[in-house]
Amino acid sequence: MTPKKTPSGKEYSAVRASEDVSFEEHAPEAMTAKGGERGRIKFYRNPMGLPDTSPTPKKDSMGMDYLPVYEGEQDDDSSVKVSAGKLQKAGVQTEVAERRSLNTMVRAPATVQQDERRVSVVSLRFEGFIDTVDNVTTGTHVRKGQPLMRIYGPNLSSAAAEYLSALNARPEAGISGQALKGARRRLENLGAPDGFIADIERTREVPVYLNWPAPQDGEVVERTAVNGMRAAPGDVLFRIVDHDVVWVMVDVAERDLALIELGQTATVRLRAYPNRPFTGKVTVIYPHLKPETRTARIRIELPNPDDVLRPDMYADVEIATGTETPVVTVSSSAVIDSGERQLVLLDKGEGRFEPRAVKIGRRGGGLVEVKEGLAENDKVVSSANFLIDAESNLKAALKGLDTGEKPQ
Repeated sequence: MTPKKTPSGKEYSAVRASEDVSFEEHAPEAMTAKGGERGRIKFYRNPMGLPDTSPTPKKDSMGMDYLPVYEGEQDDDSSVKVSAGKLQKAGVQTEVAERRSLNTMVRAPATVQQDERRVSVVSLRFEGFIDTVDNVTTGTHVRKGQPLMRIYGPNLSSAAAEYLSALNARPEAGISGQALKGARRRLENLGAPDGFIADIERTREVPVYLNWPAPQDGEVVERTAVNGMRAAPGDVLFRIVDHDVVWVMVDVAERDLALIELGQTATVRLRAYPNRPFTGKVTVIYPHLKPETRTARIRIELPNPDDVLRPDMYADVEIATGTETPVVTVSSSAVIDSGERQLVLLDKGEGRFEPRAVKIGRRGGGLVEVKEGLAENDKVVSSANFLIDAESNLKAALKGLDTGEKPQ
């Protein structure tokens, strides 16, 4: 094969079979080391990376020239050197470790539930008969003290008559104050409303019927009372729920549970109103997991002044985890994770790379926290790092074969 020239008359540069293609202006042989000419050749190494050296130029079994190793260019035990041609062909890219705020967003489905503390039932402590029910139906919003029904109870009327007798008794009749208190206490034990007792004290009469009031503000979600029915003690006649505050119950995957803490901010998006986000805080992390789905329950409390949040609605929740404190981070692609250990390739310059074991923390947004092993502004390989890692492992394995030791 004869040398060839370019149209401008320049000769083509020769490339040996053992060398990488270089597009630099000068061939590798003409390059000089820092501070002047290259140092003297210490020995020649095998072009395939085998642990075989020669003090004089030679060829391997495939006819490839052994490569010269100059003084100051020999790799140390902990690093690997890759030529510029290989770096270019492999597409190796590097980045600098930076301190950044790492906030991971945990996303999970949820449902809206009523606040257990804002539920009350209306029932009697005595046997009674419902004369009439007010115009209150399921879904009606009632106020505290609003009449729900008119009832008659023989035991209640008897206790009211006893209390009225104690009130009307003259001091000389021998009715003590303790007896008066006892008669009033009997009315209270039967669940008589304060307004009913006050009417007896004011009018000095026993009402035939009692207007039973609503115990709290809220919506009637259950009504079993009907006109003329007999109500036994403990029968649920009305169930009233206050929806001013609701719970959002989130099912968080088991793997994300370690990221959740009390007080974290959560954004709730109802599937019925996807463009209207609601913001709340994580208030309760339930102690048990659901064995069927391997999820943990998280409670978020939200105000509901306009009753948009309705129980059993579906929602999607985003919980912002992490802190605003900056931590050392690199791209997730920079970490080589074998399961047993994690490492990065530290760029030491001039084509030298050192594998560095690291301890990683949180992940999020394509970044990973490095707790140990790296410092801020360290330069690491972020792309094609597995190729350099493979060459580093090959070097360690070949060295182990040469010395008779088992590589780590």
